[in-house]
Amino acid sequence: MDAPTFPQTGLVRLSAILGPSGPIPVSKSTWWQGVKDGRFPKPQKLGPRTTVWKAEDIRALFESVRDE
Repeated sequence: MDAPTFPQTGLVRLSAILGPSGPIPVSKSTWWQGVKDGRFPKPQKLGPRTTVWKAEDIRALFESVRDE
């Protein structure tokens, strides 16, 4: 993940999270299974077809994986 391109705060959609352009290189199905299992942050629903995550939660996830 290039730090200047990923927001520090705010809300991000799944397309900004998952690779190849996002910081987390997993498929959608792996991501949703991880959310269900508690490995990945829980989303927030903004509307019936709009799901977002806090940028801070995604940064924390990426930093914890990168440090391992």
